[in-house]
Amino acid sequence: GWAGEGPGAGGKNRRVCHASARLEMGNLWEEFNRLGTEMIVTKAGRRMFPTFQVKLSGLDPLADYVLVMDFIPLDDKRYRYAFHSSSWLAAGRADPAAPGRVHFHPDSPAKGAQWMRQIVSFDKLKLTNNLLDDNGHIILNSMHRYQPRFHVVFVDPRRDSERFAHQNFKSFSFPETQFMAVTAYQNHRITQLKIASNPFAKGFRDGDPEP
Repeated sequence: GWAGEGPGAGGKNRRVCHASARLEMGNLWEEFNRLGTEMIVTKAGRRMFPTFQVKLSGLDPLADYVLVMDFIPLDDKRYRYAFHSSSWLAAGRADPAAPGRVHFHPDSPAKGAQWMRQIVSFDKLKLTNNLLDDNGHIILNSMHRYQPRFHVVFVDPRRDSERFAHQNFKSFSFPETQFMAVTAYQNHRITQLKIASNPFAKGFRDGDPEP
């Protein structure tokens, strides 16, 4: 679809061609990535941790932008976790792709100046494995690997703006944010790191059974 092109694709509108995005909490993402990040998906929808956050620069302060995320499968495989070797193994072909959805940042649209003023956080985004979800959550297949993608879309005021749609966005993906979708953490080191670094997991640290 419209998110097919990567950063630096030619012929971009001048209001997006200089856009750049820096991933926040990069060190934490790297730490998870070294272990093999896992993200919980539930029927009701679960927020991501680490939260996907970026710092934007290079936007036109006076132009309007919509910020969007989507998630693409990294390969055509389904996986299983081998506990004896603490590693993920391919376990056959991927399940049929879940319905492709995009998540609009709730402050969209907003001026470039507003987006650049603070860190942009996608903390409302939720992941689900419910194929019939009607809450607008991102639908993923459990035991499949995904790459989050982030898109900056210029709101083109021209009446025939759809003709220029391919020029009006710029996409970013950070390899360190790749993850395996799971219904329960498989690697105990991921569980430990999530509890140690997530302020909302305080209850687990204190021995409180309630999450």
